Amino acid sequence: MPKVTIYNPRGKLEAEGEVPEGRSLLQASLNLGARHGSACGGVCACSTCHVWVKKGFESLSDMEDGEADQLDRAYDVKPYSRLGCQAQLDHQDVVYQITEESEKTWYDEHPKERHEAEAAGTWPPK
Repeated sequence: MPKVTIYNPRGKLEAEGEVPEGRSLLQASLNLGARHGSACGGVCACSTCHVWVKKGFESLSDMEDGEADQLDRAYDVKPYSRLGCQAQLDHQDVVYQITEESEKTWYDEHPKERHEAEAAGTWPPK
């Protein structure tokens, strides 16, 4: 199984662990407890699960036209950008960073955790 290492938008380690091959980066994030949002539920109908792949980019599944079209709508796209719902793992280790847009979407989807983070002063990030 590939080892997946996930960083938050500020570059701090968010989660890491082994994830079965064939899982999407979004599924890996959710399995490992990372704050990785997806407004459409992971069906390639938005760009909120956008990530920056730091290691293992070439080992991910090929990008399809639908993913490329949605990435055109994303904020701060880089040559190593992928949609977490579309990029699937193979046997190689992968390191990626969740974007600010995706983290914000996660908090929008989890109001209890957002309220707790606001009360603790950890959201929004400073």
